[in-house]
Amino acid sequence: MTAHRMIAATAVSPIGLGCMNLSHAYGQPPPVEQAERLLLSALDRGVTLFDTAALYGFGANESLVGRVLKPHRDKIMLCSKGGMAGVRFDDGIKRVIDGSPAAIRRNCEDSLKRLGTEVIDLYYLHRWHKAVPIEESVGEMARLVAEGKVRALGLSEVSASTLRRAHVVHPIAAVQSEYSLWSRNAEIAVLAACREIGAAYVAFSPVARAYLTGTLRDVSGFDAKDIRRAMPRFAPDHYAANLALLDDYAAIASGVGCSLAQLALAWLLAKGDHIVPIPGTTSLAHLEEDLGAAAVHLSPEVMARLDALFAPGAISGPRYNASNQAEIDTEDFPGA
Repeated sequence: MTAHRMIAATAVSPIGLGCMNLSHAYGQPPPVEQAERLLLSALDRGVTLFDTAALYGFGANESLVGRVLKPHRDKIMLCSKGGMAGVRFDDGIKRVIDGSPAAIRRNCEDSLKRLGTEVIDLYYLHRWHKAVPIEESVGEMARLVAEGKVRALGLSEVSASTLRRAHVVHPIAAVQSEYSLWSRNAEIAVLAACREIGAAYVAFSPVARAYLTGTLRDVSGFDAKDIRRAMPRFAPDHYAANLALLDDYAAIASGVGCSLAQLALAWLLAKGDHIVPIPGTTSLAHLEEDLGAAAVHLSPEVMARLDALFAPGAISGPRYNASNQAEIDTEDFPGA
């Protein structure tokens, strides 16, 4: 891959790897051997940014990523997240958002052990715990930087105003939030704020949790643990309306000469040189396809057609339910 992007003065591959679904989120994770092959294949194909979190698999993903990539540690930017993690209760492990300094420090130190490393290259606050001022959470993260446990700081799912408040406390190197043709909230303010302060925008779910691949036609058979079951856009009525956009989308991809997934990723890369998409996959074939998007060039005319086809008002259903929406801080379009 060519045309590297910059995060905290470090050049990274234009497309990174989101590692979440190797352990978490979309039903039964793949066998360990398959996950290991996927990580090493990404490395072999030039991926240098690998993204995980304490939450994913309640630590299992960090353990996997750390073990497999440890021999190649000096070749990659290793990214993880704290402030949202699994906490053990009498009735099992549950997801807890806790942005207190004590929790952030505990999360980071646990992550360092699971990752088998002395330092995390880019450490995000996974969610802003709104009961704790962002300045307090980032202040503790800054102390982790001063102690050499973290190299650079990031935030996830925050607004432009929260980003600026945090940046006063310590430079923020990256914001990681959802961004794709069907989730364009970043365009309201955060993309511009990132450029203003010199931060990268790391786009998760860049192919819209498989919607933009064109391969997910039936949403009735999701696994019981698939997080899409709770997302309104994947409810049958909303999803049927959204599927109607894909015929025109497929025609654009055909005209460009790329796959639907590649078109989605190429659109993101063309939206700004500070944007780094991090698609996730369990398939070597899909990995190869995703990385091929770095070689796809889109004309201004194609970009305009895509922008119009997937205008925010054209998408049916909010991206999160009310409970999950209350946990994030990103701007939203009126009426969304």
